[in-house]
Amino acid sequence: MNTNMSRRNFLMASGSVAASAILAGCGGSGGSDSSVASDTFKIGGIGPVTGGAALYGIATKFGAQVAVDEVNAAGNIKMELNWQDDEHDPEKSVNAYNNLKDWGLQILVGTTTTNPCVAVSSLTNADRIFQLTPSASSVNVLGGEEIGADNPRKDNVFQMCFTDPNQGTKSAQYIDEQKLGTKIAIIYNNADAYSTGIFQKFQEEADARKLEVVSTTTFTDDNATDFSAQLNKAKDAGADLIFLPIYYQPASIILKQASDMGYAPKFFGVDGMDGILGLEGFDTSLAEGVMLLTPFVATDTDEATQAFVAAYKEAAKTEEDPIQFAADAYDCVKAIAQAIDAAGITPDMATADMCDKLIATFTGDFEFSGLTCPAGEVMTWSETGEVTKDPKGMVIEGGVYQPIA
Repeated sequence: MNTNMSRRNFLMASGSVAASAILAGCGGSGGSDSSVASDTFKIGGIGPVTGGAALYGIATKFGAQVAVDEVNAAGNIKMELNWQDDEHDPEKSVNAYNNLKDWGLQILVGTTTTNPCVAVSSLTNADRIFQLTPSASSVNVLGGEEIGADNPRKDNVFQMCFTDPNQGTKSAQYIDEQKLGTKIAIIYNNADAYSTGIFQKFQEEADARKLEVVSTTTFTDDNATDFSAQLNKAKDAGADLIFLPIYYQPASIILKQASDMGYAPKFFGVDGMDGILGLEGFDTSLAEGVMLLTPFVATDTDEATQAFVAAYKEAAKTEEDPIQFAADAYDCVKAIAQAIDAAGITPDMATADMCDKLIATFTGDFEFSGLTCPAGEVMTWSETGEVTKDPKGMVIEGGVYQPIA
């Protein structure tokens, strides 16, 4: 059976949804809710809506809720979303998961960040609850020696985002094919699984393509306030492009310190840098010309993207464009809804039976066309849990994200 569905055929059935209704559906307190009908799927979400990584969790929370409201408006499937805050902390994420189980969790969209997801995915695997993470990109989230994970495959866990190795490989490919730099420096966090995983595959692909890497330097979360040594080494080596497989917080400091020392190479980042324009107190002019690969650009003019952007802004009560994490979470919910329909799953099934049917669907001939793949193309999933889709090149121009021409 061909389970492909165009994202343009899966647009909102009723236009924008009132923000009050969206917020009311977000849950977040855990516990049971006897008002939820037996014909309603109970979808849980976990991600940081407070703390230093809150920008990511807020994005995924409202991206998922917009999708849930659209699914409900379409009328074929009913869902309720209960979102739990984990503050980007593995222990708190496990507590959030247990809260969701007490509530009656059937399918998990999450967790948002990697280290909590590694912890929670082991539990969903043991409990046989299907899990689709929008943005936790480490291979250890999925497990499996064949993709380089340190743990066995968790067959119930799938990713909407690119894995860290794929980001590293595709970044090196893009830099080479677009001829973006002749001498490359790399600054990465060697205490972070996300950053290290991307770096390792970037270096392998750079070597294979004979890209000249003239400087490789590291940092940890404990010393992520002064990058003068790393920047001076890159400058002295003549680097005209710096690859930053890191999150936006340290990237913002690097951009500021490079500007202060009069060093202006090209900067190329990964999905963790998305959100830098919304960082409080950051001079966005410092990010002018920064490039990164992403599956979603809010300034794309296609109908589906612009409908999502408008609905997201209404739901989140913000004028800021949604970052790619929001689109990833939106696609998670829409893909789950499509798979539920394709597999004939009903809310009264045991969660283990739902899990088995969703695994079979996602690893079968399932094709999904969402916001986070190029228009007219589809994404698929392998038995490893990895998604196959092409990223887009994005550059910051005039304080907004724009597709690279």
